Amino acid sequence: MSTVRLLAFLTVLPLAPALAIEVDGRIDPDEWSGARHVTDFRKTQPLNGEPGSLPTEAWILATPDGLAIAFRNVQPASVPRTRQRVQRDFDEQVDRVNLMVDFDGDGRTAYNFTVSSTDDIYDAIISNESSFNDDWDGDWRHAVAEDADGWSVEMLVPWHIAPMRGAEGELRTLGLYLDRVVGATGERMAWPLASYERPRFVSEFAPVELRKYSQSLLAITPYASALYDKVDGSGETKFGGDVFWKPNGQFQLTATVNPDFGQVESDDLVVNFDATEIFFSDKRPFFTENQGLFEFTTPSDYSQLLYTRRIGGPADDGSGAADIDAALKLNGSFGATKYGVFSAEEAGEAGRSFQALRLVRDFPTQNLGLMATHVDRPFLDREATVVGIDHDWRPTPRWNVRTRLIGSDIRDDGATARDTGATVWADYEMDRGWRQQWIAMHFGDELELNDAGYLARNSTNYAHWQVQRRFTELPADSRYAAKDWRWRVSGNYNDHGERLNHQFRISRDSQLRNGSSEYAQINVNSARVDDLLTRGNGPVRLPPSFGAYVEYSRPRKGDWAHELEAELYGGGLAGNDRLGYSLAYTPLYFVSDALNVYLGGYLEHTPSWLVWQRDTLIGEYDAREAHIDAGFTWLLGRRQELRLKLQAIALEGELRQAYRIAPDGEALASAETVDDLSVRTLGVQLRYRYELAPLSFLYVVYGRGGYAEDPYADQGTGALLGDAFDLRDDEQLLVKLSYRFEI
Repeated sequence: MSTVRLLAFLTVLPLAPALAIEVDGRIDPDEWSGARHVTDFRKTQPLNGEPGSLPTEAWILATPDGLAIAFRNVQPASVPRTRQRVQRDFDEQVDRVNLMVDFDGDGRTAYNFTVSSTDDIYDAIISNESSFNDDWDGDWRHAVAEDADGWSVEMLVPWHIAPMRGAEGELRTLGLYLDRVVGATGERMAWPLASYERPRFVSEFAPVELRKYSQSLLAITPYASALYDKVDGSGETKFGGDVFWKPNGQFQLTATVNPDFGQVESDDLVVNFDATEIFFSDKRPFFTENQGLFEFTTPSDYSQLLYTRRIGGPADDGSGAADIDAALKLNGSFGATKYGVFSAEEAGEAGRSFQALRLVRDFPTQNLGLMATHVDRPFLDREATVVGIDHDWRPTPRWNVRTRLIGSDIRDDGATARDTGATVWADYEMDRGWRQQWIAMHFGDELELNDAGYLARNSTNYAHWQVQRRFTELPADSRYAAKDWRWRVSGNYNDHGERLNHQFRISRDSQLRNGSSEYAQINVNSARVDDLLTRGNGPVRLPPSFGAYVEYSRPRKGDWAHELEAELYGGGLAGNDRLGYSLAYTPLYFVSDALNVYLGGYLEHTPSWLVWQRDTLIGEYDAREAHIDAGFTWLLGRRQELRLKLQAIALEGELRQAYRIAPDGEALASAETVDDLSVRTLGVQLRYRYELAPLSFLYVVYGRGGYAEDPYADQGTGALLGDAFDLRDDEQLLVKLSYRFEI
């Protein structure tokens, strides 16, 4: 950002006290008379910096009640308006506006507030420049008004919604970003000219000085739930609650007593025979409330030092999900230093104790942070301590460099193991749409984060170099609005010097002028070893392979929307001699703007699927898998929602050959008996939700599910998929009431 533009953004708004804003969607000139007026919206999708194709205006105003933002979106009849209603935290492509706020103006954490043209909303926390986490839900006000020439939005975000460090004098500097998305074309126009498609996003927000206000809040949210399981005739009643207290901008306390595990949210079904754990996000309010400060991630997928799904997860004694007695979280700041303290205690003799400490110091072009976690697991006689240091550096407008140093100390049944890890990734923005990226990761053989955090694997030494080119100046008659090509070479070895993979990747991400999107990718993999398959009993040597993947998504046109994915790949012991494939298709039909139904299917054939049996024995299977994914969403007015989610999976594996793995990694055919296998699983949830008040809900949830695994495969996936609907391990009815009292 140039010095001239930066100074322009630092315009100081009038210091006269602002009038209260009536949030009704109608932009009253008297109410907004003291506001900063923004008209310079530029295209960021496609990212060419040209003026937006439709006139857009915004107003920014600090009021005692919160940060007020208004949008005026001109949209003539020639540009169709999307009328589709969407759920909270939607990802559908509809007409919408975004407000993104970095309350401290330091480029570290921001909050995203989105309002659609139908007055539906999305909110999220943004960390690591451009990582959006929509698990968080905030309490803020919004309204939409519509006329023949366009539509307008008013938002009011209270000052107590996020912790903010202290500011001297009468002014506070925020980082702000505003944008508008046209649903019919996918065009995004923004102020300032910043994009999450670039390595730097939050740190590119416009610094804006506003009058300083402060709000305090004490909110108590008790809940009561009753669960009845028809299968075993058991019932359970639970009571608990959350407390949120923010006496000022520099301190915030969140506490919970006896929280439930979130039965009102259903995870996607998975069948996992791999050695790698599946990652699931967390929707429980306490664990998502202003959790952004505790974000400590690395380039490894989903990795983090504090993975809150561990808390209340499977108990160490194997008795099911652990109960949480209580948890506490403190967020605050002193000067330019932010801090966070986290503690959670599980119930019972097998209950675990989780603690975390976070410190962050912000400087003009860099941020430095420290995070420590500790878990006490008395049932296993195990204690785990992890310490990490993170450093984000922006030496010039073109460079963004992020570094992480991690160490773990594990004391397990009298033995101690210590190890370290380090990562660095650097992004360089060049001219004419070119970019480069370098990533290097080292995770030691005994580095262990998974007591409190999540790391897919340790014993990794990985590096890649990636070159990207963005094309936005495409011919007017092209069906594409933008294309983004990427070329990557990578290498990966474990800590024993064994090659885990060398890969060459080409990918293209494209936006179409009709609002659709395409993604395609080709991977070429070297010969390698799999050192996780046998669970520590030696690596398995695998031949070279390749993979090709394509994805297409078309937003609603008329009564239909479509999503399509297809993949062709080699792998296993066969390499490219026997190719597998997968195909997924989900059509979405709109009965009305408020009611949509979908019925999707997934088919996969893996001709060389490797499954560990015991010690060095594995089985090679000819595997076929089929899914049904169906349901509907019905938005009954502004406060009510009825949702059905049904998933069924069938998997059959017919044994090709059993193998013993030799010390050198060679797979040697074995005559030992290894069974075929078949798996079927079902998950059904019918959920009614009534919003009594902001962040206050009544839920009535019916759920049914089951899982069965058999040592044979002779039905075919179609028949097996039908049999999944007979599963009934549990059949539950849950009623939950929570109400937020603000004092």
